[in-house]
Amino acid sequence: MNLPNKLTVLRVLFIPVVMVFILAEGIPYRWLLGGICFGLASLTDMLDGRIARRRNLITDFGKLMDPVADKMLIMSTLVCFVQSEICGAWVVVIILFREFLVTSMRMVAVDKGIVIPANIWGKIKTVTQMVAVIGIFCANALHEFPAIPAVAGDVLLTISTVVLYAAVVATIFSGATYVYGCRELFKDV
Repeated sequence: MNLPNKLTVLRVLFIPVVMVFILAEGIPYRWLLGGICFGLASLTDMLDGRIARRRNLITDFGKLMDPVADKMLIMSTLVCFVQSEICGAWVVVIILFREFLVTSMRMVAVDKGIVIPANIWGKIKTVTQMVAVIGIFCANALHEFPAIPAVAGDVLLTISTVVLYAAVVATIFSGATYVYGCRELFKDV
């Protein structure tokens, strides 16, 4: 297994660790530790693609598992946020709907010999989701330190929630642009 694929597998292995830190209320500094783990997992996402392209190490495993690992990291974290009452279930539903929609369109396109490349909205969606999640971890981590005024965590949580809503908007635009760009796939409907 090459280095980019090992980084992808490492990202998948981080998922249950991040989930434990979010959900296990008895762990000291769980938000800080969970945020560090999420940040490291996100870093592997950036690194694996760059290394694979630079060293020409692109594999079918990487093409399949890299996007799956990304989506699983974000979705599992957001589901845990719902359980922790940090965000509403509707956020997760919209993001999941877009992911299933785009993945399904890509499968239909591949069957017709068409490749659907990532677009700018997909990249904006991913970045805003990551920034929002990291911000939520940091905001909750600030509350774990009594010396830091609670208002600091509250303000950061509010900002991060706004970024999460922006991520939902980017998710909707991303899905819409994929549907519009793939309208030829459905001309026989």
